[in-house]
Amino acid sequence: MLILAAGMARAELVIEITQGADNPTPIAVVPFGGNGGLSENVSRIISADLDRSGLFESKSPENMLSFPSKQADIFYRDWRILGTDYLVIGDIQRSESGYVAEYGLYDVLQQKKMLGKVLSVGPTGLRDMAHKISDDVYQALTGIRGAFSTKILYIEDMGPSVKERYRLIKADADGAREQLIFKSSEPLLSPAWSNDLTQVAYVSFETSRPAIFRHNLITGKREQLTNFKGLNGAPAWSPDDSKLALVLSKDGNPEIYILDIATRALQRVTKTHSAVIDTEPNWTADGKGIIFTSNRGGNPQIYQVGLATGRVERLTFDGDYNARPRVTPDGKSLVMVHREDGVFHIAWQDIQSGDMRILTETWLDESPSIAPNGAMLLYATQHNNKGVLAAVSIDAGVKFRLPSKQGSVREPAWSPYAK
Repeated sequence: MLILAAGMARAELVIEITQGADNPTPIAVVPFGGNGGLSENVSRIISADLDRSGLFESKSPENMLSFPSKQADIFYRDWRILGTDYLVIGDIQRSESGYVAEYGLYDVLQQKKMLGKVLSVGPTGLRDMAHKISDDVYQALTGIRGAFSTKILYIEDMGPSVKERYRLIKADADGAREQLIFKSSEPLLSPAWSNDLTQVAYVSFETSRPAIFRHNLITGKREQLTNFKGLNGAPAWSPDDSKLALVLSKDGNPEIYILDIATRALQRVTKTHSAVIDTEPNWTADGKGIIFTSNRGGNPQIYQVGLATGRVERLTFDGDYNARPRVTPDGKSLVMVHREDGVFHIAWQDIQSGDMRILTETWLDESPSIAPNGAMLLYATQHNNKGVLAAVSIDAGVKFRLPSKQGSVREPAWSPYAK
């Protein structure tokens, strides 16, 4: 297989839940029948996914009174005694092509089946199976599409004692199955997913100055896309993956450009005087505009420019610093780095009304990236004098950390949904 031929990394992230929702819903994920002896504990992964959402509290198997794997074996009274609202049961069997799971979600109080499916995966697909079941259960109970089957990117810094200290890592959304995409002795920055999940773009200093590369995740092929003098940074894929918004300073001060990947044609989006810095572009949900950071008003604030009209509109007014904007999947709001009383937080803002909400409380938070369902976001922060990733729900009610077992980690990028 050529997928991610650069090999495996060894810096798996560890989940540390630091805050859950008030009164999480009690749920029991019963150890699946047939799971014994398999390479992955599917029911345990499902429990961990649901717990990490902060909305659910899974019952420990040690406290369960029975272990049904099919509907006929459920004694609802046992689960009511344990204070369980919902029950997930299932059975996994080997097949000629891998594994087949039959699973169901049950409402304990109403004693009825809410969901029942059969899922087949290949011989290495048990974790994929578990995350897919978690997605189904989460959506059935919340009405929101689950994001447990998605992926993340991040940069890991192994420290000055390691020759190729900077590493671009891909992992499951829970930090498991980490894979090394690329490593370098020079800094790597700003990883970004293509919307079809087959490519990533990032900034590398391997050519002695910053340059933007794209990396094919199927073949492992890398291609340098920019080599302009000065700054080449902050790549962001267009919704159809045909273009990259980026920052170039080839004509003086940093400005927003759009690069057509097939033709290499450049379109200049912003044009200001030499004292202004325009940076950190992010496409609007409909692809008709770019949201970016600029100090054109004196301090860094967030602006939007229409690609057809060139009209620029300021979006943020609270605080003396707002930067690194990311648009939620529905296009209605932003998350950003916001400075308040000299401390950097992650904040959310409704684009239409301008209402803002502070989401994080730690002292140096940066690089927010939103889950494709819009329910949570990843960001980089400091914990115990080390760079770690952290996550927070959009309502700020749920928080967890994902520190690395080895180096410092930063610059997370949450993947879109697979199409």
